Amino acid sequence: MNRYSTLLVTLAAIWGGSYLFIKLGLDGGFTPSAMMSARSLLAALGLAPVVMATIGTRQALRELRVSWRQWVAIGVAANAVPFWLVAWGEKYIDTGVAAIAQATVPIFTVLLALRFLPHEPMGTRRWVGIVMGLVGVGVLAGINPEGGTWFVIGTLAVVLSSLAYASGNIIGQLSVSEVSGPVIAFGAMLAAGIALLPFALLQLPAEMPTLGAITSLITLVVLGTVVAQLLLYRMLRLYGGRRMSLVTYLMPAFALVYGAVFLDEPIHLSALAGLALILGGVALGSGALGARAGEGLRRAVRKKPRLDPGASHGDA
Repeated sequence: MNRYSTLLVTLAAIWGGSYLFIKLGLDGGFTPSAMMSARSLLAALGLAPVVMATIGTRQALRELRVSWRQWVAIGVAANAVPFWLVAWGEKYIDTGVAAIAQATVPIFTVLLALRFLPHEPMGTRRWVGIVMGLVGVGVLAGINPEGGTWFVIGTLAVVLSSLAYASGNIIGQLSVSEVSGPVIAFGAMLAAGIALLPFALLQLPAEMPTLGAITSLITLVVLGTVVAQLLLYRMLRLYGGRRMSLVTYLMPAFALVYGAVFLDEPIHLSALAGLALILGGVALGSGALGARAGEGLRRAVRKKPRLDPGASHGDA
């Protein structure tokens, strides 16, 4: 594989595994708020030396001061809120279902861009894609799923996290910034951890989490957050958001395999059907299958520096 393919598959494999580590942490005694607050704060701690080594402490502090509104907004909208929603949703749904539900991020990004960003006329094809993706969400949740009402609510919580990630994308695209990616990643994680901390203190685990749960949290921090953030911004710098966003198509497959192998989670036909509809909808709705789709938006974005906060796809 070439460098692009290697980075893409690696990022998808890491983010696909995040759902597994969240599930293991929850099963081992963490509450969603405590686990996600700890994840964010520890990730910020891990990113700090990377930032200082990359651009120096003085420059990092200057960039953090200049861009504080940006990284606070991204930290809350695109990290704190979706982190908690995914963790809470995974109390009631399988890891593969969570990954599939979160593959809807590009669809919500397109819908929000209609309101907040310059755009070309959507066209029938892209509207069909958006409707297809939303139908996929319905198929995924199911009318009478085996898990009952809480399965539906848990699935919709993860879908709502996709809307939060999409909001973070729009915030980033509306912001003019020369701030480096690692600085924004550090600031966003710090803001997310602080935002979730009061809820974590109110919902501390009743007992000490198991060693397995703590190990899962550490793995989630190191791989699923610190390493993934650095890979993300490297891909954005080298290849741009459009090519990086193809991780959307790979991440759910990894999550389904991890869940089946390590947690004995069944792979239902409804999950596969929902996955096909959602990814088909993403391909059509985002313009990936159109020759000129998205060109108007790309031209508009090129007029000013753009920060992509991470994820046209979303990560757990």
